Amino acid sequence: MLIQLAIRDYAIVERLDLDLHDGMTAITGETGAGKSIMLGALGLCLGERADVGSVRHGCERADISARFDITRLGDARAWLAERELPQDECLLRRVVTASGRSKAWINGQPVTVSDLKALGEHLIEVHSQHAHQALLREETHLRLLDTYAGQTDAVTALGEHFHHWRACRRRLRDLQESGDEVQARRQLLRYQVEELDQLALGEGELETLEDEQTQLANLEEVLGDAQFAADCCDQDEHGALSLLHQANARLGNAPEKTQRQLADALAMLGEAQIQIEEAARELHRFVDTTELDPQRLTDVENRLGEVHRIARKHHVMPEELRDLHQRLSDELASLEGGEHDLEALSEEVEQARDTYREQARAISEARLEAARDFGEAVQAQLAFLGLGKATFEVAISPRETPQTEGLDQVRFMISANPGQPSRPLSKVASGGELSRISLAIQVVAAQHSSAPSMVFDEVDVGVSGAIAEIVGQLLRRLGAQGQILTVTHLPQVAAQAHHHLHIEKRAEHDTTLTHMALLDDAGRVRELARMLGGVKLSDRTLAHAREMLDASQHAQH
Repeated sequence: MLIQLAIRDYAIVERLDLDLHDGMTAITGETGAGKSIMLGALGLCLGERADVGSVRHGCERADISARFDITRLGDARAWLAERELPQDECLLRRVVTASGRSKAWINGQPVTVSDLKALGEHLIEVHSQHAHQALLREETHLRLLDTYAGQTDAVTALGEHFHHWRACRRRLRDLQESGDEVQARRQLLRYQVEELDQLALGEGELETLEDEQTQLANLEEVLGDAQFAADCCDQDEHGALSLLHQANARLGNAPEKTQRQLADALAMLGEAQIQIEEAARELHRFVDTTELDPQRLTDVENRLGEVHRIARKHHVMPEELRDLHQRLSDELASLEGGEHDLEALSEEVEQARDTYREQARAISEARLEAARDFGEAVQAQLAFLGLGKATFEVAISPRETPQTEGLDQVRFMISANPGQPSRPLSKVASGGELSRISLAIQVVAAQHSSAPSMVFDEVDVGVSGAIAEIVGQLLRRLGAQGQILTVTHLPQVAAQAHHHLHIEKRAEHDTTLTHMALLDDAGRVRELARMLGGVKLSDRTLAHAREMLDASQHAQH
């Protein structure tokens, strides 16, 4: 429901902050005081067209924001979630500049005006004497009947089935149209995947092959170098060991004192001899145990050549072949799976169609069952509202093509006078009649669901006396299930309200401003008296107003 409305520099309103409540709120004031200004400002927040006249004279811009409690409005929360907008609150804001340009926000995020309008349809419904667009649209008739029949969730699920069916049909059509291309692609993939299967390049194999090829190609040279090193260590005439033996022998013949002085050098020469002997043994072992294998080198080079050849063929680097193999295998599996199998996809289309039709037929049966009761309930309310001679019925006919909402076309039909055939509501109802018909329909629908906030702008025009009191009672009954804002000239209607807002126009500092205030009990009595008897309030008029207010409020407890 609408809980706050803030208006800045709009029309003749300088600043207005309203806290609104559930139940029925009456909005009254002198003719020309600006009762429609509040509704006009709200309309801007709901995506209505803005113009230069929206901005208060002498100001740069008008700024209006409306805050809604959407705790019980699942459709509104779903709308916000679908667009990834915050859902912890619902704040609509509209700014209109003096040049006529406007900007819009939802929960602080910039949006288009059409977004405001789309979300607004889930938040509040506006009814006026001259504009009942929602009630004149047949999709509204369908929605109201589904609400009455308790089929809202079923219709939402049906829409999902419909979209799935349509998506399957589109995939089948695309596959049929591209059959030759798909077949050619499948054959190419089979050949490519088979070739890569045969290559069977293992993980890390390429690096291993390259390392082995480098080692094998240089092995003969390495063996020669190892043999040369071994020879250098051997004890021939010029070998390191021979020379070390000669050095040790000569130093061993030195005087004892000299040997003590050269003890460290002698020790290091002894260690060097041991190290060289070990090195010589290792080098001889390597030379003796390592064999040249020309065939292995040929095999490794052939394997590397095959890998590089296939890589060039697919225009990739050799190290990318494994990833390419996986991608092509996945694509082939997809093309050979059910998604690209005409027979399997045809069966999926038939199953989706049958599921949709089964659910649609069940909803159609529920609609037919509820249509008579809904029509009779509205008919009863019309009698209370002074349209007892009118007949109202819900006509259901099959659609030419299935839709997200099902197989039915729902249309509200009415005959305003006895003997006349029923015709679509939009073609026969006058403004005053349409206001009361709308009220009757909303009263019936509201008994079966939590209706969004509703605004009734002078729907009581053309009625008076007992009918006016009944209009007020019906509006209060609607307010008991949600929120009703009603602009009225009738004290019989205003007296029924749970809350009462008064609007007046004042001249201040050579300018005219509109003010709005929530009336207390005494203020309501004075306002009702004004509506009953004019500007001059007599004691009798005040007493009548008090009696009317007390009677109206007492009757509702």
